[in-house]
Amino acid sequence: MSEADQPVYLNGEYLPLAEASIPVLDRGFLFGDGVYEVIPVYGGKPLRLDDHLARLKRSLGEIRIPPPLTDAEWSSIFSRLISGTGDQYLYLQVTRGAATKRDHAIPAGIAPTVFVMCSPITPMPADGIKAITVEDIRWSRCDIKAITLLANVLLRQDAIDAGAAEAILIRDGKVQEGAASNVFIVSHGAIVTPPKGRTILPGITRDLVLELAREAGQTVEERLFDAEELRNASEIWMTSSIREILPVIELDGQRVSAGNPGPVWQTLNAAYQAFKERHSQSD
Repeated sequence: MSEADQPVYLNGEYLPLAEASIPVLDRGFLFGDGVYEVIPVYGGKPLRLDDHLARLKRSLGEIRIPPPLTDAEWSSIFSRLISGTGDQYLYLQVTRGAATKRDHAIPAGIAPTVFVMCSPITPMPADGIKAITVEDIRWSRCDIKAITLLANVLLRQDAIDAGAAEAILIRDGKVQEGAASNVFIVSHGAIVTPPKGRTILPGITRDLVLELAREAGQTVEERLFDAEELRNASEIWMTSSIREILPVIELDGQRVSAGNPGPVWQTLNAAYQAFKERHSQSD
């Protein structure tokens, strides 16, 4: 099946991707007025579905869009779009919908636009990636998984232009997260990641990694750290639903430790892969 023929869900209909379209007055198109979720699927089953749907509801609530579907309705849509048992991900997006005119004020009485598609996950390089540090130029509500991602796009492109794969964002001297990921370091034997707040996305994979680290008996700290501690870390990782746990082996042109994925990453990645396998084999 070609990508254009891939079935998607749009506002109550299942249709080929090439035939899916929205009105030009949709507020997602005009204002970026909407939210989204990315849910990994292993063994034909969404991973941490309840957590992803809870985060979706929170994001919707923060931007004043009533939930358009119940959890059961979401699950029914996902079941129809998931194909086979290979690693894949669900992308879902909810915008405020199409109004009769372009106006910044939130209009009353319009129906949200709901879109869902399912795509294969492209394997990430297990030997690690390069990253750069950049100033965080995003807005102050990064805890909302909003579709307004222009700043993230520009920051990620800064990384690509520098021959790297990801940008690590620094705000007021403190590390926040990646342009499209959460960030972890290993510092003085502890696994450290910034605490939840308005300047980082509360990552579902982030939480799972913390859970697995504690189960493995690792020392875990949720606290702020600065760029100097980042550069002196023995290991740096980026996490996201699609990237899983991705080791950073070079930062700003300098090797991270020996320039190879570190031993703590090896332990946590093995735990993550085992967790995926149990999820895939579960009823």
